[in-house]
Amino acid sequence: MHTKGSTECCCSFEDYNQTTEWLLSRTRHRPKIAVVCGSGLGLLADGVTNKEIFPYADIPNFPVSTVPGHEGCLVFGILKGKSCVFMQGRFHLYEGYSLCKVTFPVRIFKLLGVETLIVTNASGGLCPDFKVGDIMLIKDHINLPGFAGQHPLCGPNDERFGIRFPCMSDAYSKDLRKLALDISHELDYTNFVREGVYCMVSGPNFETIAEARMLQVLGCDSVGMSTVPEVTVAKHCGLRVFGLSLITNKVSLDYSREEKVNHEEVLEISKMRAEHVQMMLNTLIARSDQLDEGINVN
Repeated sequence: MHTKGSTECCCSFEDYNQTTEWLLSRTRHRPKIAVVCGSGLGLLADGVTNKEIFPYADIPNFPVSTVPGHEGCLVFGILKGKSCVFMQGRFHLYEGYSLCKVTFPVRIFKLLGVETLIVTNASGGLCPDFKVGDIMLIKDHINLPGFAGQHPLCGPNDERFGIRFPCMSDAYSKDLRKLALDISHELDYTNFVREGVYCMVSGPNFETIAEARMLQVLGCDSVGMSTVPEVTVAKHCGLRVFGLSLITNKVSLDYSREEKVNHEEVLEISKMRAEHVQMMLNTLIARSDQLDEGINVN
């Protein structure tokens, strides 16, 4: 059980301000880019210099990570000449947190002055063309919990963050995705870099075969238990978003298939491909200033 946070949605603007001021008073960094590290991808922060590390448990109002593969630290530093902040571990609905708490760090990033959010995750492949170890650049998503009323923007809207009815048709920056595709060609990654639609389910169980077949019919290329709430709040805040999914398993679509997915295998595949993800993101961050004029547009 986690010891901080609770399931009620009680984050106030004063809470966000308190956390932001606490961080600003303890770090000299003023990041423009934030990176959310998915399961087993915490090493994405390994290349950061001039590090300042804050365990989540020490940060006022911050939730704590309870899932293996999520270290639970906020890492500030310089990467490729850019001031960045990395979340080594994220929060999930299935941990018992409200979506207010799941997305709490994104609004902190906004108040810190972040302009671009990079989100990563480990997900199951639904597209028959995908292989384990593929990197899928997210071009769109389906928010299944949102269809059922589990949505991070439900409740009173705070105009200090964004408008009541944000458009999500351009949630993922086409410019950043194109840049990432160009980088994948340069790095000779094209045989394992794809584009696709990510679907969020609440978890924590992996999908039944009937559920997986339904998601495939809906047009989902991969499925996971995170990311969409953070992207939704980031878009609401006017941040530019780039997302990728590491395909760590093939989702079962056949009742005769004997293999069963487990979290340990997910972490193992993440470890295997993490260096490639790190190289791609490092290069993307290094070149992100090429697109700075389009921060608030797609």
